[in-house]
Amino acid sequence: MAKVEAEALLRVRVQPKASRNALMRDEAGRVRVSLTAPPVDGAANAALEKYVAGLLGLAKGRVAVVAGAKSREKTLRIDGLRPDEVAARLGLPGLPEG
Repeated sequence: MAKVEAEALLRVRVQPKASRNALMRDEAGRVRVSLTAPPVDGAANAALEKYVAGLLGLAKGRVAVVAGAKSREKTLRIDGLRPDEVAARLGLPGLPEG
């Protein structure tokens, strides 16, 4: 039987062309990511994947935008970590799954 690897989904709201990269939770509890990259030709999506992977200590190929590629509201799939591990590594306790 093959081993099933952990996977988590993370919903974020992205603010491109920010002065610096940052990840925070807003007053409504949503995860917000500010990125210096512009929203042109997938640059913000690539920067988001790389930034979140770096925060989690994962290879950038382990994080992928799976929904909302052309929207500010995006869903990331994170391979290799459970939702509780993602929340702990990002310092976001009580992070909702998916």
